[in-house]
Amino acid sequence: MNTERVTDGLVFVASRFVQVRGGPARIRSAGAFLWHAAALTWVIAGGMSHGDAWGTDSVDSSANSGGPALAFDHRQEDLELRGRDARLQLIVSRSDTSGNVTDATREVTYTVDPDGIVEVSQEGFVTPLADGACTIVAESAEGTRVATSLVVADMTANPPLSFPGQIVPIFTKLSCNGGGCHGKAAGQNGFKLSLLGFEPREDYRHLIDESRGRRISPAIPDRSLLLLKATNASPHGGGQRLQVDSHEYRMLRRWIAQGMPYGNGDEPTVVSIEVFPPHRRLSPSSRQQLSVVATYSDGSREDVTRGAVYESNDPEMAEVNARGLVELQEFVGDVAVMARFQGQVAVFRADIPLTSTSTLAGEASQMEFPEPRNIVDELVFKKLASLRIPASPPCDDATYLRRVTLDIAGRLPTLQEAQAFASDGSPDKRARWVDHLLDSFDHAQYFANKWNAILKNRRQRGELHLSTMAFHDWIQQSIYSNQPYDQFVRDIITASGSVASNPPVAWYQQVNDVNQRVEDAAQLFLGQRIQCARCHHHPYEKWSRSDYAQMAAFFTTVTKKADGDPAEPDYVTRVAAAQLPDPKTGKPLPPAGLDAPPVTPRPGEDPRVQLADWMTDPSNPYFARAIANRYWKHFMGRGLIEPEDDLRVTNPPSNPELLDALADTLVKSGYDLKALIRMITVSKAYALDSQPMERNLGDRRSYSRFYPKRLQAEVLLDAVDQVTGTPTRFAGMPQNVRAVSLPDTEFDSYFLDVFGRPDSTTACECERSQDANLTQSLHLLNSEQMQNKLSDDGGRAAALAADPSRTDQQKVEELFQIALSREPADEEMKAMVSYLSRKEDSRKAYEDLIWSLINSKEFLFNH
Repeated sequence: MNTERVTDGLVFVASRFVQVRGGPARIRSAGAFLWHAAALTWVIAGGMSHGDAWGTDSVDSSANSGGPALAFDHRQEDLELRGRDARLQLIVSRSDTSGNVTDATREVTYTVDPDGIVEVSQEGFVTPLADGACTIVAESAEGTRVATSLVVADMTANPPLSFPGQIVPIFTKLSCNGGGCHGKAAGQNGFKLSLLGFEPREDYRHLIDESRGRRISPAIPDRSLLLLKATNASPHGGGQRLQVDSHEYRMLRRWIAQGMPYGNGDEPTVVSIEVFPPHRRLSPSSRQQLSVVATYSDGSREDVTRGAVYESNDPEMAEVNARGLVELQEFVGDVAVMARFQGQVAVFRADIPLTSTSTLAGEASQMEFPEPRNIVDELVFKKLASLRIPASPPCDDATYLRRVTLDIAGRLPTLQEAQAFASDGSPDKRARWVDHLLDSFDHAQYFANKWNAILKNRRQRGELHLSTMAFHDWIQQSIYSNQPYDQFVRDIITASGSVASNPPVAWYQQVNDVNQRVEDAAQLFLGQRIQCARCHHHPYEKWSRSDYAQMAAFFTTVTKKADGDPAEPDYVTRVAAAQLPDPKTGKPLPPAGLDAPPVTPRPGEDPRVQLADWMTDPSNPYFARAIANRYWKHFMGRGLIEPEDDLRVTNPPSNPELLDALADTLVKSGYDLKALIRMITVSKAYALDSQPMERNLGDRRSYSRFYPKRLQAEVLLDAVDQVTGTPTRFAGMPQNVRAVSLPDTEFDSYFLDVFGRPDSTTACECERSQDANLTQSLHLLNSEQMQNKLSDDGGRAAALAADPSRTDQQKVEELFQIALSREPADEEMKAMVSYLSRKEDSRKAYEDLIWSLINSKEFLFNH
């Protein structure tokens, strides 16, 4: 029950819920608090419990020591902890006169009156000791006090424990059933548990019946191997997981002493969990205690803070411990923390602005952002303003030209393009250049390279077949003609026939079983990594094995003609029911999209048509968001969701409004990908300088500047070829073929391998590595390939040295414009001309200058 009161204009409301498993299935609410002090407002968030009737409680509020008195109005139902297993995490928040809210759970002192009813740790964690009523008082160092009443009941009761409801969560919390321990497919040292406890019946059998029951000793519970291993009293490869005096140990011991009951099968199950607070604005390097509450199928609620498992989506920004304490690092921006309990997940989100007391934050609040050009700018600058993070200034024309040409066409601007762009004084030249690039075949080649890799288009048995070439050419032509994205995906998903007549059929040849097809389609086109759900309930999502089977059912009627050419097979849809058995019951399941109702294809109808219909429907919550996020990352260096193909509730976007706006714009444009690219690349957010300012140095997720990214392997090789004037030859391909236009990723090239070219064996763009390493540096510095390019008789160094018509200064300017799309600074010009004048061998000197440019960070990165 939430209560609101306004006192002198300051309002603060908190509501929490707690319930203890066991006892009658009735609900008691508590935790709505409101009171006001001139200096501080303190809020304790309590909970909801089983109880018999609504009640009211009193709050003892004392005057601040040496400060103004507290004035409050209070309505609240009793907090009640029922049973010895009850636990409660208090949350104490402090609100100042400016409305800033901070966590003070560990900064207050707790007292209980009378003693002996509950124990409250310095962390605000409440455990019951005896039946009775008590008052908990939290007092700040300044003397501000607030109190709440609490009732403890049924401490002597000994209800049977439920194995799936109360014991399995302990195994999950202690990581016993994790993939690195007993939860992996083969188990660990002869003991196997289902991953994350999703198959409790099997776990019970493994624990109770295997090895002649040696793991459990009901007669002497403390001698049970389960407890001896967990406490490391008996050698345990996983080390000590439990303390003998811990709550979990007592639960396990009592369960064993009770005769290891499984449960009667009608116990309430967890249907959802909530994390409190769900969202908060926090300062860098601050911390926040979380509370997690589970809702059960009977409507009861329980505090499961200490039983939940936590994970940060960015450990460099925020770490979270096993007790739900989030500790932020010095970065600004936003971060999310996942809480998981019994297959349910919830997310805490924190916005981390520059601290309001800092000089830098004050300067940021006064800064004016550029006038927005489109919705991208509006929402990027809106978030920056809310976080008090200033934007870096706009980049110059030369930087923008190089940046956008690399991002759209996968190449460096030519010398002529750089010179023409520099001399163009029209205000719309950037937008016109974007349109020129999008209309170019270079753009089609570059993005075909991108899609070719993640669609797994690669040669079979080491030979480059017609199917590989045809599929690559079809992708390239689709991009060049700006085929609507929904039609592009539909053509792939519903492809039938032979590659000769329908090139997208090659996808079915490369992705050649039902599981791979459903997993790749979900990851590529929906941003859903459902691979986990093939074997068990997804640990971080709601997808079950049944959800997986229903998605896979769409592909069950696809078959390859037996009498076709093995190298160029013919795929058709056979006449059969599109269904797969339920993994648990064995009953046939009809096809269904994720979170969508089942469909029933008509006799002879290809079920993949209905899959494509569902996928590309404008109301689909995944399709447009997935491609919008994928393309946003390509251009901005970091996805609004990372990884770019992992869209789930526990991995929220850094700017939800922006992702929704991108997806909505894409749908309204008829899935026009060039329009999406244009909107991003003409925005002022894309054109910000990459150099961080002191005030946005810690921003990693809000796009206050352009995030530099190392050139992809193929783009870098083409750039080296362009600067050195020595094209790389690829076996079986015509001369002067760009690396980005190769039809697959298996052309022999040590350079491409070293710089992270993907193998095209998965649908994940993470196969492509853009991390720098020592091998790459050594290859650019002194490899035979690089030395040959630099010293080639037909290369640029030889041509520059043999050209008497221009001065060294003019030649240096040309080199800079070719490699970096800009003119050299004065100091750079002086240094290079001086170097050239001192070298007797002019050709060697130009080789050295080109070598130095290629090895510069400015060349190796798109910035």
